[in-house]
Amino acid sequence: KRVLVTGGTGLVGRAIEKVVADGEGRPDEQWIFVSSRDADLTSSSETKALFERHKPTHVIHLAAMVGGLFKNIRSNLDFWRTNIHINDNVLHWAHEAGVEKVVSCLSTCIFPDKTTYPIDETMIHNGPPHSSNFGYSYAKRMIDVQNRGYSEQHGRRFTAVIPTNVFGPHDNFNIEDGHVLPGLIHKVYLAKQSGSALTVWGTGKPRRQFIYSLDLARLFLWVLREYDEVEPIILSVGEEEEVSIREAAEAVAEAMDFQGDLLFDTTKADGQFKKTASNAKLRRYLPGFQFTPFRKAVKETCAWFDANYANARK
Repeated sequence: KRVLVTGGTGLVGRAIEKVVADGEGRPDEQWIFVSSRDADLTSSSETKALFERHKPTHVIHLAAMVGGLFKNIRSNLDFWRTNIHINDNVLHWAHEAGVEKVVSCLSTCIFPDKTTYPIDETMIHNGPPHSSNFGYSYAKRMIDVQNRGYSEQHGRRFTAVIPTNVFGPHDNFNIEDGHVLPGLIHKVYLAKQSGSALTVWGTGKPRRQFIYSLDLARLFLWVLREYDEVEPIILSVGEEEEVSIREAAEAVAEAMDFQGDLLFDTTKADGQFKKTASNAKLRRYLPGFQFTPFRKAVKETCAWFDANYANARK
């Protein structure tokens, strides 16, 4: 197997690389991690050249234009166009190159805004996503549509996973444009340095299921090797592991030994209140999978950020 990982230097790509290097890789697998420096995946010709150069038999497709709530609100069209180009090029040239299996990465934000909980894999197309990130959400949904098309028309084993909120080392810790947990880690670091209060954007009431990037990486390897459905599979901790943004902020403060006050800027948007996902399908396949406890994973991520601050904060 020659496994090409697009977006290979991002949060999930680095986690897969670490897990493979730490003993989860197999002798019959060669792993190739590529980033935007290797090819502009919005370009069909550059994507084609990438596949011709590496000749993969398998692909884990992680590359995407991503960002937190406020970046999405500002740039929905950019998120739609960029991700549609990337995904179409990767799947098209994977098919043309005869790739045996592609595992793409979706997101729980693709689910309908107005829905019943918990959401599961059958509900992806049951209504519009939340208006704050409709561009990204619809672009990601289209991967599922294309996977079904490649399966029906060409018999391809193209599938997708749907992680909940991923965090860990090598995340985007940008306060303005990153996701909530890495943003909180950076904010706590700065508040501790300056002796000021920690200000959390929004009410702190929205609830999320967080998955540690190293746990997700181990699950990606299982999907690549064992999971044979075209239908996506949610990769997540259980519903009972959901935490509020306030609880997440408190976990970060505890991990970084922050003693200051916790304030909430309620003039800032909360985004979607909850998107509770069921991991029942995953549990049917892997009933014994052990997730890293949330506070332990937060502590490890905070320690990594602290040790790599000069590069991590950019």
